[in-house]
Amino acid sequence: MKVEPRLYKRVFVWSWALRLFHWTFAFSIAALILTGLYIHNPPITTTWAEFRPSFLMATLRYYHFVAAYFFIAAIILRTYLLFFGNKYERAKDFLPVNRENLRSLWRTLKFYLYLTDEHEWREGHTVLAGVIYTIIFFSALIMIFTGLYLLYPEVSIIKKIGSFFFGTVQMARFIHYLFNWIFIVFVLVHLYIVIWNDFKAPEAIISGAFSGSKFLPAEVVEKEVNKEAPYI
Repeated sequence: MKVEPRLYKRVFVWSWALRLFHWTFAFSIAALILTGLYIHNPPITTTWAEFRPSFLMATLRYYHFVAAYFFIAAIILRTYLLFFGNKYERAKDFLPVNRENLRSLWRTLKFYLYLTDEHEWREGHTVLAGVIYTIIFFSALIMIFTGLYLLYPEVSIIKKIGSFFFGTVQMARFIHYLFNWIFIVFVLVHLYIVIWNDFKAPEAIISGAFSGSKFLPAEVVEKEVNKEAPYI
């Protein structure tokens, strides 16, 4: 994408709460994936090290559970922001729930599929990102409920919910492992997209994950200021 000389403005988009969610979610996912893969198929067994005590499995299970609680806290925070965050953090801004957002989704798809060089400028998340994040959000809920079912199968309310939605504990474990790969693919694609986007468009979205700000053409900012942006 050839960037023409133009005036850009720095716009504050993402609150400290959203950035806290982002990094808590990111680090907890990394910890959960690494420890989860080991728990599912440990490459080291006690028979290899039976001459000395080995608590690696217990230690990694502990880290997995701690990371899971941070993961749950992040999802709770994001759920709150979907309804009470700023206008760029609420569901209505980035979901294809109106004609303009549907058009924006198509324009973004064309850009990422190399069908056009016209970048879709948006102050908040793109609609394509919103759709993907929604899928990940519901996948996270499945991971949380299956994980709690595996961890606390003897708790009455968790046992009832778990057996109703997932059946046996063994099935919940299979679903938990299967959705783990959804998050692995998501992490790889997400890293690729944000790095690729930083080369293709001067938005500075990587630094924005720390500062909460993006750089947008001045005319785009003025258009957004003049346009009504009602809350949900």
